[in-house]
Parts: sequence; C-alpha cells; structure tokens
Amino acid sequence: MTDPTRPQPVARTADAPSPAERSALPHARTGPDAAEHAPVRCDSEVTSEVAAATPHGTAAAHASPNATVTDEGAQVSTDLKPDDALAGGMRETERLRFVGSATRRIARGMDMDEIVLGLCRASVPTFSDAILVYLRHPLPVGDEQPVTPWVLKLRRTDRIPDKLSVGERLPGGLPGLDGLPGVPGAPRTRLPTGAGVELPLLTGATPLVEVRGNGPLAEVLRGVRPVFTESQVPKAALRELTGAMSLPEGQRAILAPLRGRRRVIGVAVFLRRPDRMGFEPEDLQVAQQLATHSALGVDKAALYGREASIADELQRTMLPDELPQPTGVRLASRYLPAAQSARVGGDWYDAIPLPGSRVALVVGDVMGHSTTSAAIMGQLRTTVQTLAGLDLPPQEVLHHLDEQAQRLGTDRMATCLYAIYDPVAHRITAANAGHPPPVLLRMDATTERVDLPENVPIGVGGVDFRAAEIEAPVGATLVLYTDGLVESRSRDVWTGVEQLRRKLTEIARMTRQNAAPPLEPLCDEILEIVGKGDRDDDIALLAARFDGIAPDLVALRQLEPRAESVREARRLVRESLARWELGELEDSVELLVSEVVTNAVRYAERPVTVRLLRTDVLRCEVGDDVPLLPRLRQAGPSDEGGRGLYLVQRLARRWGATRLGTGKLVWFEVSLPSPVPQSGPLTH
Repeated sequence: MTDPTRPQPVARTADAPSPAERSALPHARTGPDAAEHAPVRCDSEVTSEVAAATPHGTAAAHASPNATVTDEGAQVSTDLKPDDALAGGMRETERLRFVGSATRRIARGMDMDEIVLGLCRASVPTFSDAILVYLRHPLPVGDEQPVTPWVLKLRRTDRIPDKLSVGERLPGGLPGLDGLPGVPGAPRTRLPTGAGVELPLLTGATPLVEVRGNGPLAEVLRGVRPVFTESQVPKAALRELTGAMSLPEGQRAILAPLRGRRRVIGVAVFLRRPDRMGFEPEDLQVAQQLATHSALGVDKAALYGREASIADELQRTMLPDELPQPTGVRLASRYLPAAQSARVGGDWYDAIPLPGSRVALVVGDVMGHSTTSAAIMGQLRTTVQTLAGLDLPPQEVLHHLDEQAQRLGTDRMATCLYAIYDPVAHRITAANAGHPPPVLLRMDATTERVDLPENVPIGVGGVDFRAAEIEAPVGATLVLYTDGLVESRSRDVWTGVEQLRRKLTEIARMTRQNAAPPLEPLCDEILEIVGKGDRDDDIALLAARFDGIAPDLVALRQLEPRAESVREARRLVRESLARWELGELEDSVELLVSEVVTNAVRYAERPVTVRLLRTDVLRCEVGDDVPLLPRLRQAGPSDEGGRGLYLVQRLARRWGATRLGTGKLVWFEVSLPSPVPQSGPLTH
C-alpha cells in the first residue's frame, strides 16, 4: 500500500523518511528520533528513588536477589518490591510529562499533514509501536455540512524502526529492557538480533473506508472516547476500518476517534507489538489527549487552508490572468506575496492596449498587506483601466486616480507609475506618483535609472502631476517594479536600485552579443536579488522589451474632410500594399478603407488621419474629430447607409473603435496571406 499523502516540510528533517521509504506503507523510520520527549526512566531509576524514600531502602535494593545487570552495568529489579502507590505516582508523572511534550509537538504544525505527522512522531515509539491515522474525505471545513456517504481516508502511518525492535537503545539513553508496565515509552524486551516481531495491521490497511451508518465503526465513532479493541464491538470496528482478519490480542490496540470542534473528523489507531506489555486503562486518557489536540489542530489547519485559498483566489482575480501581446512590445511579469501569513497585498501591474498600436504600462502599490489593501488595489486598477480607455495622458490619469483614492477614504495611500509606449515613435511618456524609478536596460548591457519628475503619492490630493518623455530604443528593456524588490530591513531603496542595475548588467553580459536576454528567465533572475528571509513586502514586476515598428512598415496620410479624399485613401492602400508585396489583399482592404473613410469624412470638421501598419497583421487606423463611436445597426430596405460596418465585421480579422481625447479612432486588422512554400530541386 502506498502513502496517500505527499511529503510535507516539517520543523525537523532529521527524522523525515527518504523518498524510497515513503513509497510504501508503513512509514518505517531508519533510526530513532532525537530526544523529543523527556526520557522515560527505567526500573533502576525508579527503584533507586523508591529505596531512598523508604527505611533501609538502599540496602534492600542492592540485596535484591532478583536484580539483573544490564550491558551498561546498572542493576534493574525485575520484581517491583517498593511501595506500589509511589511507583504508580512515578508512572503518572511520566504520562503527564509525555502528554505535555506530545501536545506541544502536535500544536507546532500549520497544515494538516504537519499536524498528522506530529501526532505520528510524538506517539511512536514513546507511546505506541505503530499508528494509523484516518481522516474524513473530503474533510468538512467550519460550518460546512459533511458529504455522504461517510468516507475515511488513510492519511498516514508510522511504526517503530526495526533497529529498536532488536534491542538498541531508545532516545535519551534508555536501554531496550522491560520497564514499568503501562508507562508511555516503556522499552520492549530485548530480542535476538534479527528476530523482529511482525507489527499487526500495517500491511494491507484499506486506504479508503466507507463507514456504514449502523456498523460497529460508526458506533465507536459516535461514542467519541478511545476504547480498547478486546471487546466485540471495538474489535469489529477495527476489522471494518483496516480490513484485517488477524487483529491484536488483548489491550494492544486503541481506537481513538478524532473529534474536532463540531464533529468527529477521523480516527487514530495506536498499536503495540506482541512482545511488549499491552496498554493500561490509564493509557486511554493519554490517547484521548493526543486525539483531541490532533483533531482541533486539523480543524485549525483546514480553516487556515480555506482562508489561504480565498486569499490566493482574491489576489489572482486582482491581477491580470495573462498579459496582452500588443504590436511592437513583448511583456513578462511576476508577483510574489509578502509571506505565507500575508498572502494578499496591494501591489499590482497591468498592460493596457491603447489606440494607435500603443500600450500603457502600469505598476502600483497600495499601502498595507491585507484584504483591505487588495480591495483598494482592485478599485484603483479598475479606475486606471477606465482612464486608459479614454486615452488620457499619464499626468491626467494620475490626477483622476488621486481623486478616486480620496473618494475611497482619507487614508487610502498608494504609489503608481503610468507609462505609454509608442512603437512607431519609439518613445515613452510617463508620470510617477511616489513610485521607485524604473530601470532601462540597453542592448550594450548598460543600464539607466529613469528619473521622472517627482510627484507625491496617490491619495494626498490638491497637487499637480507632471510627465516626461524618454527614448525607447529598439531591443531595450524597461523594468518596472514595486518597492518590495529593492527595499528591505537590510537595505534602503536606492541601494536596492543600484543592486538591480548591477544584476541587469550581469545578466546582459552573459547573453550573446547584439542580443537581448530572454524576458521570462530575466524576470526569474531579477528576483534573485531578494535574499531568503530578507523580504518584508510583496513584489510586483513588469518587464517590457521594445521591438518597435520600423518606419518603412508604416504609411500615414492626412486627408481633408471631403468626398474626394476617399479616392486618395484607396491610392494610399494600393501603393502601400504594392511596396509590402501584399497585392492579394488589395481588393478587400480597399473596400474596407473606403467604407471607414467615407463615414469619417462625412461628419468630420478637421483633417482625417489614415495609417497603415504592417506587422504580423495588416492594421488600418482611421481617426477623426467626431467623438460618437460607430455601432452595428440593422439597416432598412430603403436606407442608403448603415451597411459598411457589416462589411468590416465580415471581412476583417478584428475591428474596434476607441474614443480619443479629441475624437475617435476606428481600426481593423486583416490577416497576412500565408507564404507559399518553395519546392526543392528535383532529384532523379
């Protein structure tokens, strides 16, 4: 039977089984754990304390005719002559000490698998020789109603290492000898080397068990309290749970239901070997404590896991599912949360296609690391997308974003950098509201910190924002980021920016000459500047590689708003397609341009612009000063117009209309013809 759980990181790795050992159940450990619990004392220690507390105790202990000598030279009494009440008190002390240590270990786990592992490692070998842990599948969380039928899944097993079964010393120096009966962790009788005793139930345990509503297992689980399996009903319950026909004899198995805050969520089976003295009635209380703490811990882990999944889903919905692929620029991004305990934050990035083949690059950071910060971030990101659709300049976008932040609350502070890249002009227009400066990596491996005009953060209010223009050379890479990448407890922002520049230069120099480093690996290597344990903030990273559009692939003309301009637009199409060797598209593109330009010159009062761009598609853009966007409508039989957009929709690959600050832009794209494959030379 294979382990149904994946390996989990635990606080200690010394006792974690190897991958080969995890491949089969039970989980045999290769050696004893380090001393996790206080060592359980053997008879010699207890006898000496008892003798010291009684008259002539020391002499009686040394004179005991039944004393034996261990390999270490210690005398151990094999018949307990001292006062039974005092010896019982010692056993109770050991039990309490063990329960305290075990529950602390179980409580250290943060997720379900760590808690179950803590229960197994705390129990074996100190309390039992083997353990099986079953949990409900699926596990109900909080107030969720459990699904029916009731199914238990084997989550983990553990057993005592084979080394300890042949008489080696237990942790803490405890020799492998018979000790006080019933004391948790009492050692086993020394066996001849290689003798070993088969542990029951661990081979062939059923991985999934459907609990019958009126069966013995359901009866034991409804009883909640741990029970020995020596009576008829618990024995039948153990057989139903494990599917085993051969069961432990006597009090060598305990069935302990795991009851969480509202319901029973599983069951643990504690086993002892046939060569070891069975459990005592007091051990049921120990099993009860272990089961209760484990069940509450699993409940806690399930709730934490659900909250973490909600946080992850919230963060994913607040960020782009995938980046667009606009013409003339390639994009890559990364996001890292602040920590496992703070999985949501206020950092975001975005890339928004704009009219004229441009693209807006956005990165921002809302103050705080909470769901409130994430919610504010989502509202600001939506606001930026809306403002970008109006084709406003960067400084105006930040101004309206600042007003929106003030409407959301007086303490809604954020930083933001908004940049517009034009692949035809090879320029960037950007404005910065209190954000760390972007870094530009050139083809020659040099870097530049792009210092934009300083502006206050978003949310301050009552201030003006300024923008600046910079060149965007072909092959250059602009890296935008949030302060979590460059600022930490051990360095300030400017030290981190210089470290980022050195890292970019190092990456570029490792790339072949006259080539830019690939974007995706570049983002991964940039994140390496953040040391482990040195990150206090979440990180948003956006990298843009500027390919641009060559001037010979652009045709632009301004037309007067008159009917004769349509003929001039068709001539521009014919000349451009002939230069680009796209004669196959001439008829369809001429028809589409005629329809769009005719509509523009009919209502425009200022010159109309027509631009053709040849990239991986043929794109045509027609701009005018009329803000009303065209829309598809059903033309009547006697209508002279209203059919042009149907032609555009039918013949074009894509089309759209965008409102500009001074009018609108109507565009469409046509797919390029597939290249004709050239046949190779004939061979005879």
